[in-house]
Amino acid sequence: MKRLLSTWGSSPQDWKLVRGNFYYEPDIPFSYWFANVTIWIYAVALLFITVVSGVLIREMLSGWSKALHKASEASLQSAGKYIGILERIFVFTFVVTDNWEGNGFLLAAKSVFRFGDLKESKERELTEYILIGTLLSFGIATAVGMLVLNTK
Repeated sequence: MKRLLSTWGSSPQDWKLVRGNFYYEPDIPFSYWFANVTIWIYAVALLFITVVSGVLIREMLSGWSKALHKASEASLQSAGKYIGILERIFVFTFVVTDNWEGNGFLLAAKSVFRFGDLKESKERELTEYILIGTLLSFGIATAVGMLVLNTK
């Protein structure tokens, strides 16, 4: 990877003059990107934590979700899904970059935002449901991040 990055822009033919302006047009060997195993590991991990794990968590919590579902409750459509995806991406990124304190900050920030809602609602089932979903999300993203680090 370092060899590839160090060669970009090193040859004069990468620079093109079009209508009086210079444009940088590097010769990117796409075969390198397709043959690089590390890129595929990260791509599969990101696909797993964004799409597959969301389906897994939804199915694991489906029994409780039906019991807690209230038609009158105002909420953004699919907000929980996108919050979970972003949460898992952040956790995964913090794990693979060895920034564990970021995970602690994210968990603390999420609990601060949720505490006011849950304190006012006085619904123990909803609190437990959200806690289980959050811990499953964090656990899956952390496990995938550790797996990616151990396969490099």
